[in-house]
Amino acid sequence: MTKRGLILDGGTGRELERIGAPFRQPEWSALALMEAPEFVRTVHDNYIGAGADIITTNSYAVVPFHIGDARFEADGEMLAVRAGRIAREAADASTDRKILVAGSLPPIFGSYQPDLFNPKLAGRYLDILVKGMAPSIDLWLAETQSSLAEARAAHQATKDTGKPLWISFTLRDDAATSDMPEPLLRSNETVKAAAELAASLGAEAMLFNCSMPEVMEAAISTARSTFTAIGIDIPLGVYANAFPSQQGDEEANATLSEIREDLDPVAYGAWAARWVASGASIIGGCCGIGTDHIHRLSGEYRCA
Repeated sequence: MTKRGLILDGGTGRELERIGAPFRQPEWSALALMEAPEFVRTVHDNYIGAGADIITTNSYAVVPFHIGDARFEADGEMLAVRAGRIAREAADASTDRKILVAGSLPPIFGSYQPDLFNPKLAGRYLDILVKGMAPSIDLWLAETQSSLAEARAAHQATKDTGKPLWISFTLRDDAATSDMPEPLLRSNETVKAAAELAASLGAEAMLFNCSMPEVMEAAISTARSTFTAIGIDIPLGVYANAFPSQQGDEEANATLSEIREDLDPVAYGAWAARWVASGASIIGGCCGIGTDHIHRLSGEYRCA
């Protein structure tokens, strides 16, 4: 792969479980943030050691969907502050290179659930996360966005912070095994429309995450051609998951999903090479992609 671009970190929840952190449903990765934040720091340190240039705050599950309405109302901002500070401290401890901190803004009503989107509540919840993390982060990463409406809400919540916004969409996995003419978001909106929205909102990067590696290449190509037609150059990125196809009413973190055996670091690196060839310049991993994968990527592909 070409020696250019940036390396993102990998998934957080599975890494927390792997190193022995408190981990269960429905709290998912938020449980360690609440009960044993030292494990969160360890995960960040491990990804930096593996070669990540960007680490992501452990705020994905700091939403009522995972920790409940009462806990979010009482502690949501405090947990967002904690997630931001832990990531910032880990990044600042790096002495050999600059590490950026991405503030994770999740789909508020659950992954892969565009039909549950409530713009009024989403704005209120996102405002709490943004307020808590803003002092600690370098950029916002609105991730696993299933619809254009979710992305618009993230933009609205962050537009006055003065920090760049990266938008990452999740795709329909069945595009890999169907005759679907073009890649689609889980809302059935097109990647072309998503790219046009990202451009109109002034996003500084557009990515695709939490979908199978097989569907990413077509999405990158579609987004790139859309930006070319508009006359704009926005960096593109991919961080796929290691789940089997998840469609329909399935929610990404509703259960502890099985991990594919065919996506070891070498195999994942081969997919990453295809994404880079298609135009991606930001590469990392999502659920089930861990430090070994990131180490492999960083050995082949990273910023100079």
